[in-house]
Amino acid sequence: MDITYVPVGDDIEIRRGTSDARTVVTIDLESFSGLVGDAETAPGLLYSDRVSCTAGSPMRFVRWEPALRAMFHGRPIYDPAAFELRSAGGDPLDPAASFTTSDDDAAMTEFLHSAGYLHVRGVFDADEIETMLEAAQRQQAAATPGDDRSWWGRNRSGDEVLSRVTHAGSDPDLRRLYDDHRLLDLVALSEFDLTARAGQADEGVMVLWKQPDMTEGLSDIPWHRDCGLGGHATMCPLLIATVCLPGGGPASGELRMLPGSWRYSSPSIATDDTDAPQRVPLEVQPGDVTLHYSDIAHVSCPPSGRGPFRTSLLLAFVPDVETHALSKQSYNSALHRSSDGHVDHLRDVLEAKPTR
Repeated sequence: MDITYVPVGDDIEIRRGTSDARTVVTIDLESFSGLVGDAETAPGLLYSDRVSCTAGSPMRFVRWEPALRAMFHGRPIYDPAAFELRSAGGDPLDPAASFTTSDDDAAMTEFLHSAGYLHVRGVFDADEIETMLEAAQRQQAAATPGDDRSWWGRNRSGDEVLSRVTHAGSDPDLRRLYDDHRLLDLVALSEFDLTARAGQADEGVMVLWKQPDMTEGLSDIPWHRDCGLGGHATMCPLLIATVCLPGGGPASGELRMLPGSWRYSSPSIATDDTDAPQRVPLEVQPGDVTLHYSDIAHVSCPPSGRGPFRTSLLLAFVPDVETHALSKQSYNSALHRSSDGHVDHLRDVLEAKPTR
């Protein structure tokens, strides 16, 4: 059946046929059911070639996703211009606030719930960070293009550059972080009962390197949510704990958040949108830990300085772990489209495809 969603004032009309459509996409029933059930997303379906665009722009399908989530799930669309970060009692909260492990647990829990992220300073000391950096360097040296365990791209000079290792838990110095009481105490601040997302011996830890002057690949990830390729219905609330090795500010490649957006359907935002209100940079230092829910809108900005550049360890905590319903793989496996390990921006993937 062909149907068209048409915005009429503040409402959406559903009309038979496609004569009123500016963009037409073709999708099978199973994938559409996944989209309705919040198990699939527009970017995930496009990356994995399970939806085709027969007229118009496939990026319009991506920009429609917040409205589709609002229609299918009653999840309100986040309005950055109108949102105000407040406590449960209505008191305003500073979206740039940071904490230490000695601060009040209730205050940190309330901030995490309201904002969807939490910045805790000085959790690990310099010797611990040095040990983790050495482990990250071992992972870096072992990674090879096309190993399905790493993300690659190219810089302005044409050099092949590693930006991420996805299966770093094989290193005991990294995997033992899942047993560190300081991290576990921070994760316990969540209102949800979460467990480590660590299955096989090498899973559960990612290493991320910010690289300068990237022209190809997905090193500088645009505004996104971590469940943006699918799996929200089965994996979320997923909480990401990030251990900061070298710090992350504007010069080294910072992470920015849209406060409170994790409880909404987030709008599509251009990476270079300087008008996005309350986009909060996390000014992290070595040894800091940040937490964020996977459904929050955030962006990984390119470095503007000469280094050292941001290096981070990422650990995930979930209520339960399920694999992709169709492929029995991670939803993010759709990113590995190329045998050389290059992970491309969705825009570049779609530009390479003719409209069918």
